[in-house]
Amino acid sequence: MVAITRLPMPPRASSSASAITRPGLLISLGASALVGLSLAGGWWLGQRQGGHGGGDQGQAAVERQADLLRQRIADGSASESDQRRLLQLLLVLNQQQEATALLEQLADQQPQQWQLRVLLAELRRNGNDRSGAERELRQVLNLKPDRIEALQLLTLLQLEQGRGSQAQAQLKALIDKASKPVVQPQVLPIGMLLADLQQQQGQKAEAAALYLKLASDFPRDPRPLLALALLRQEQGDTKAAQEAMAMARSRQPDRPDPRLDQVAASWGLSSLRKAALSPKAASPAAPMPTQAGMPTPEPERPTP
Repeated sequence: MVAITRLPMPPRASSSASAITRPGLLISLGASALVGLSLAGGWWLGQRQGGHGGGDQGQAAVERQADLLRQRIADGSASESDQRRLLQLLLVLNQQQEATALLEQLADQQPQQWQLRVLLAELRRNGNDRSGAERELRQVLNLKPDRIEALQLLTLLQLEQGRGSQAQAQLKALIDKASKPVVQPQVLPIGMLLADLQQQQGQKAEAAALYLKLASDFPRDPRPLLALALLRQEQGDTKAAQEAMAMARSRQPDRPDPRLDQVAASWGLSSLRKAALSPKAASPAAPMPTQAGMPTPEPERPTP
């Protein structure tokens, strides 16, 4: 299933990252990302509902629950789910210092749960401890350098600190390593992240070229072409966006995704929606759009 929502990016810790608010980091990379992690539902619930829990009565109820769970932890009777529930409640109560300490304890107790370490990094970032956040992410990446969830957050941290060039070099090195002797699956999510980073840094031509290369390397995956369509639409090139969107759709003719229609509808591209469903719609063998939006012969595809 193709993800067309913007890549979930956590709330920024400071206004210094305001340059990141533009469309970019747009496409879900086929990984769970932060909001898909085991704790993330409660994590983001806590972040977003803090201070809006039904007034004083709701606040008091949350505090009572938190006190009960604290007592269970103190007397050693707390389960893992109790600890995670307390973490959620602490975030609702905006008690980030205590939440950080608890999450650090959980991450140390369960080193195999790398998701906890990534969440800890995000909480440190939310508290403006960017060096601490990067330290946590490095622990995850030392074990698996291409862990996309950690790379996403590390890239965001580096971009916020004006280290976009370093982030690009890091991602390019990972892509190069995973492309020899043959292209590995992890090249796609890392490449998508790199292209989004290039967009953030104003390198639109480089991003478009990378989307096209990924589309060639992964001829059955619609995501690079969908990303290209979004880029072209952002640039005001509706024709090129339509071409790329039609090609994205044609890559999964037997698995129609209504979210592609939703994107087209949000642009007002009713002609694309109709054309893509017609017998004359682009076929999987149709040429991909070039950077200028014109067709070019498609590279020979590897045998499945």
